[in-house]
Formats: sequence, structure tokens, C-alpha cells
Amino acid sequence: MVNKDTSFPKIRNIRTAEKLFDFSKPQIMGILNLTPDSFYDGGKYQNEEQWVSQTRKMLEDGADIIDMGAVSTRPGAKPVDEDQELRRLLPPLKRLVVEFPKVVFSIDTYRARVARQCIEAGAQIINDISGGNFDKNMFSTIADLKVPYVLMHIHGTPENMQLHPISENIVSVVRTFFEKKVAALQALGVEDIILDPGFGFGKTLESNYELLQNMAATRIGNLPLLAGISRKSMINKVLNVQPSKALNGTTVVNTLALLHGANLLRVHDVKEAREAIDIVHFYQNAGRFPK
Repeated sequence: MVNKDTSFPKIRNIRTAEKLFDFSKPQIMGILNLTPDSFYDGGKYQNEEQWVSQTRKMLEDGADIIDMGAVSTRPGAKPVDEDQELRRLLPPLKRLVVEFPKVVFSIDTYRARVARQCIEAGAQIINDISGGNFDKNMFSTIADLKVPYVLMHIHGTPENMQLHPISENIVSVVRTFFEKKVAALQALGVEDIILDPGFGFGKTLESNYELLQNMAATRIGNLPLLAGISRKSMINKVLNVQPSKALNGTTVVNTLALLHGANLLRVHDVKEAREAIDIVHFYQNAGRFPK
């Protein structure tokens, strides 16, 4: 018999219009970047055939959610104006919700107006890297729309976040941020919240790994935790590789995140993430192994 880890609470299910997400087994959010300048796959998905093909591939590989973003948030990225973000997002979203009517689409945006228009066009989750810090109307908009919300911690903005990254007390900083923001959301009636510690967003390399090792300590109540680590610099710097060569490292770090409490993986490479989840889930829950 294996020793089961009982330190993690029973995780709250998250409900969208199309699906109840049961986090008794971790889920996968596949990334569909609609930007020309994202750090790994910027510019790869710029027309209808590419949007549909990549979405279909991620779904066939086991994605539970498709996360669409139209503004690069890599370190040093320049902001894109709101109208340009909508021009990049709405045509693919409208096409994809017709092609895949049962699929849950998430929108990676920190703007309340973009969030509203995308939800009205068929998206069902908002993934906000700013945790409500960049648009004062975001929390009230989420409460009005009654959709799940990914609450991420960030230090600074994408343009400046690595100039003075957090180097000390990162777990306490992130948990305090979550406590404050979750309380504000719940006061507005928002209960379907996913917590994202924000790996790479204003943290040193060492702080990122401290946060990874203590990920479960940032959880508020029984809310699910998202790990967005795919091909990031916290992998590339350790291995001395470019993002294009970081798939194996990503799988290793995703596995560590699962062992430390992650309930949702946001990834570029869905098949490999699914395999990591299947193995970790078996390891934690099977009760016995074949001889």
C-alpha cells in the first residue's frame, strides 16, 4: 500500500455554463496565443485554419479548457490598446465557439470591457494576470457576469515586473494578496475562484522555486490552484535552454506542481501534461502498485 497524502483539502468544484469542473483529478488549460510576440509561440496562430487546428489538437490531447490571450505578458512586453486586444480576440472566439460548442473557453485579459465582450461572445472563464489590479472595474464585472475567475498574483506590470522582483517572503506575500482579493470577490458574491500564484511574474528564480515548493500554503480555503509554468524562464535558466527546448523541463516542473497541490495546469503542450497528471493521480490515489 502507498501512503496517501491527506494534507490537501477537498477542492471546490468550479461551475461554468457548460461544465462542472471536478478537481478531484487535476485539469488542463491549453494555451491558444493570438499574439505576434508571446515568448514561446507568438505569431503561430494568426488565421482561422490555425486557430481551429490548434484548438482541435489540444482537445484531442486532453485539454479541459482552452485559454485564449491576445496581449503578451512576457517580461518587458509593451501594452496593447484595448480595441486592438478585442480585434485579436473576438473573431477567433466567435469562430471557435461555433466549431466547438461544448468546449469551455477562457479569456486571458486584465480589462473588464474585454472580459464582458468575450463572455457575451461565448467565453465562460476570465483569467486575469493582474488579480484585479489593472482595472478597478474587473471584480464588479466578474460579479455581474457570474463566471469563474482566475485570480493571479503579479508584482508590478509585465513591462517592469523583473526590474525589482520579489526575493524574500514570497509565500507570505502571495498568500496575503490572495486573502485580501478573495475576501473582496466573495463580498461581491463571487465564489468560483481559481488561484494562480503567478510563477515568473515579478519573482526571482529562487522565489519561483520557493513558491513551487510551498504552493499549497498559498491556498485559501478549498479553492483550486493553477500552475502556469509552461516553458518559462524558471525552467530555461536552470537548464540553460531556450523555450523551444524546454518541454522536458516543463513536464518535470508540472509534476512537482501537482505533487505540491496544483489542481489545474496551464500549458502549451497538452499531451505531456495529461500524462503527468495521469501518473501523479495514480501515484496519489491507486492504493497499490502492480508487482
